[in-house]
Amino acid sequence: MYRYNQVDQQLVDERVEQYREQTRRYLAGELSEDAFLALRLMNGLYVQRQAPMLRVAIPYGTFSAQQMRTLAKIARTWDRGYGHFTTRTNIQFNWPKLEEVPDILAELATVQMHAIQTSGNCIRNTTTDPLAGVAADEIEDPRPWCELIRQWSTLHPEFAYLPRKFKIAVSGGPSDRASSRVHDIGLELVRNAEGAMGFKVLVGGGLGRTPFIGQVIREYLEPEELFSYLDAILRVYNLRGRRDNKYKARIKILVAAAGIEQFRAWVEDEWQYSRGGDLRLTQERIDEMKAHFAPFDYVAQAAEDQTFAAALAADSDFRVWVERNTQAHRVAGYRIVHLSLKPLLGAPGDITAQQMDAVADLAEAYSFAEIRATQDQNLVLTDVQQKDLYALWQGLQEASLARTNINTLTDMIVCPGFDFCSLANAKTLNIADQINQVFEDLDYLHDLGDIQLNMSGCINACAHHHVGHIGILGVDKKGEDWYQITLGGSATENAKLGKVLGKAIPADEVAATLKVIVDTYLELRAEGESFLQLVDRLGLAPFKEAVYPALA
Repeated sequence: MYRYNQVDQQLVDERVEQYREQTRRYLAGELSEDAFLALRLMNGLYVQRQAPMLRVAIPYGTFSAQQMRTLAKIARTWDRGYGHFTTRTNIQFNWPKLEEVPDILAELATVQMHAIQTSGNCIRNTTTDPLAGVAADEIEDPRPWCELIRQWSTLHPEFAYLPRKFKIAVSGGPSDRASSRVHDIGLELVRNAEGAMGFKVLVGGGLGRTPFIGQVIREYLEPEELFSYLDAILRVYNLRGRRDNKYKARIKILVAAAGIEQFRAWVEDEWQYSRGGDLRLTQERIDEMKAHFAPFDYVAQAAEDQTFAAALAADSDFRVWVERNTQAHRVAGYRIVHLSLKPLLGAPGDITAQQMDAVADLAEAYSFAEIRATQDQNLVLTDVQQKDLYALWQGLQEASLARTNINTLTDMIVCPGFDFCSLANAKTLNIADQINQVFEDLDYLHDLGDIQLNMSGCINACAHHHVGHIGILGVDKKGEDWYQITLGGSATENAKLGKVLGKAIPADEVAATLKVIVDTYLELRAEGESFLQLVDRLGLAPFKEAVYPALA
């Protein structure tokens, strides 16, 4: 992973002291509320329904065991003993005291972490495939490109006050595990006809109040021109994006209004001034960055590990965990391990300080001291030897991180909702508990297969409900929580928006309605057919017929 140089560290240290002085002035009455608002947002601090919330950046989701221990210390010392992972692979602390936030930022700086550009109208944390560097199907590791984008975009003076927030995702190959098509800019690594690596560039994706799937603006971009082309897109957006209405200020609205051909023409015209110039990346710079993400020194493995085979045969619970929570690694003898942050009854994405310390210990013992956060609010240890899987599983069990619900209905992406967020219209965490209680049987969940359930507490769609196989949107009806259901969404390389099933469902009937939906799927599915494939084949009609008479 990337390690700070002297300039990086100096920038973060200076920012801590700047914010410490700004906080002091605000508390002394020397800065107005409005003046401090802009300053605290630049440093990742929101004021939510219950308390301030600090969002800490985890660039492209990769961090170390040492950094995880620091997050645990922050949770214990300055919060209420836990943190919450988000869909941008950041972590949020929901209960810091405003006057103590500078101390938290100073602690983060000791391990090369910060909260810069986790909020505000700027380029946010660039995200990527959580399996970057270890997936067998990727063209190459996308994380060096993410780090280059991070360095280019952090405190970029021209893009510090964009019309609205701006999100970039980079996918490492044909299987899009980064949701690149629902980002302001999506970059997909591809090869051209000569076999050279470059980027397919998509623009104008995004969810929220007005969801759009991104459109291809350039089929192939040579990697050396990455900065110049991104710069051209951002300049066009900065100049032409609306600033009179925040709901219409995202780049997706500009692209939709102008059309992709006109937007492409604007970008090409702007690009002529920077293409081939100072922003062009040299091969030396690219190679220097790739060196930070060189593969680990993997140990050659026997063709078949007898200890691992014996453990699989002897322990059925372990065998199920291996089947559900691990997957193939590009290096023989290693596995990728998914840690579920979706307990039976607990907020999805939450992790306690004790669990953070446990993950740090296990990462050091079994996965080169590196951890990944995922956009579906879980964690991944990417480089575990097969012979160590049983010991790792036992450690995860002790930490309550081994639930075998990865990619099942209860592996839900859920925003904190009305319990925490000042923008939310409806609660989400109680509905997640309700769903877990109805779908507690893991054998039943495994039989259902892969189903992505996403639930947002408002139209801002922080949980990406539009692209869930099943999406749930909380809405307020005269002071009561109701929930609108969509089916058929996807955030993969075949990205599409789900379609609304029908009228909203009252809070106490959400889980029962989901039971009708999945039972309908079980009744109608062909052999080997997934839930999403069945929705594609039959549409919404059979689900509507089953759900609404059942609710009458």
